Amino acid sequence: QVQLQESGPGLVKPSQTLSLTCTVSGGSITTNYYHWSWIRQPPGKGLEWIGDIGYSGNTYLMPSLKSRTSISRDTSKNQFTLQLSSVTPEDTAVYYCSRAYNTDWEKVYDYWGQGIQVTVSS
Repeated sequence: QVQLQESGPGLVKPSQTLSLTCTVSGGSITTNYYHWSWIRQPPGKGLEWIGDIGYSGNTYLMPSLKSRTSISRDTSKNQFTLQLSSVTPEDTAVYYCSRAYNTDWEKVYDYWGQGIQVTVSS
């Protein structure tokens, strides 16, 4: 059973960098075919994909956030990390990490962390 757990600060000041870590257990982040994703849900809105880091370490980022986003990994700790710079109150959301894989027809997110509330406020 794969488990994911987000960690990081729940409150970030505007213009600072949000940094979250996802710790994975029950499966390796270097296993072929899987992508490791960051997804967020702002209050009252739907889920928004932020980006992935693939099993080979390649990253794929949402174009509208790409200039502010970095996703990296520590394979020795089986963790991957999101950094989002220059945050504004619009970045307030519940942030999730997830495991994903591609089929011939769709991208499937099969395991999720419980989510972490991040509020951007002074």
